[in-house]
Amino acid sequence: MAKPMTKTQLVAALAEEMDTDKKSAGAALDAVCNLITKEVSGGGAVTLPGVGKIYCRERPERMVRNPATGEQFKKDADKVVKMTIAKALKDSVNG
Repeated sequence: MAKPMTKTQLVAALAEEMDTDKKSAGAALDAVCNLITKEVSGGGAVTLPGVGKIYCRERPERMVRNPATGEQFKKDADKVVKMTIAKALKDSVNG
């Protein structure tokens, strides 16, 4: 399995793809990340065409077990961020 691309590598690749400098590419990446964070934390969803959909889902209160002790306890309701991968990306990965 290949190592994940770091932010520095992503900014450099984005700058090359956009034919601009790394500072502008880094600012664009930060702006997109901030918009996604703001929208999803507010209960909305963001669709990245060709990549997937990022959204927040609420999980109900439930019983969980401590694997070390086997003790069961009630975990409060919480929210979790999910991502559904686009069919185009799945197809390009699978050949």
